[in-house]
Amino acid sequence: MKWVLTFSIICLTAASAYAELSKDEVKRLREGGAILTELRESPDKGIPEDLWTRAECVLVIPSVKKAAFIVGGEYGSGVMSCRNKTSWTNPVFMQLAKGSWGLQIGAQQTDLVLLVMNRRGLDKLLEDKVSLGADASIAGGPVGRSASAATDAQLHAQILSYSRSSGLFAGIDLSGGVLRPDKEADARAYGPNVSARDVVFRTRRLRSPAAAAPFLRALGREVGQPTPAN
Repeated sequence: MKWVLTFSIICLTAASAYAELSKDEVKRLREGGAILTELRESPDKGIPEDLWTRAECVLVIPSVKKAAFIVGGEYGSGVMSCRNKTSWTNPVFMQLAKGSWGLQIGAQQTDLVLLVMNRRGLDKLLEDKVSLGADASIAGGPVGRSASAATDAQLHAQILSYSRSSGLFAGIDLSGGVLRPDKEADARAYGPNVSARDVVFRTRRLRSPAAAAPFLRALGREVGQPTPAN
């Protein structure tokens, strides 16, 4: 019994050590929570409630930036959480890269929100990388209180995407973008051998970083709240 207790203490100590996030990762979680809170409090200009309640996962990418390359493009880093029965999983850190969308001309800052609408879309998203529109179908999501005006493409897409610029939400097509787990950030949060899939499907065994509180509160789950098993 003594060695079992010692091993357990070592594991708990290691779990605490891994929750040392960078300032950028803490900022991602804080801004992601603020974006979701504003979105949820704007029913006439945000995501339709029906789509929100059916979404498997929510991915928020704050402050997407324009890359200073010869060929224009955008890149951003964000956080994602998935439904686990009546709760949400620990956040997974994600990255997005894409050629220029050309839909936010003049915007100084663009925030993105992606809804993963089914398990197939989630499985693809947790792979090493996924090409949006090719590996996983994606469409700009409908905006407003009702989803009745959604097109066939929106109704059948695995991922629905939204942008926010100057406080206004709108659907945006991110086809051609590449999403991948941010392995370095996930390692700092949960440990070097923990994958994005582990964070989603083994979330009960992992301690959520304290900095995740704003993001999880915006989703409706407090940090430290037990997560039901799948």
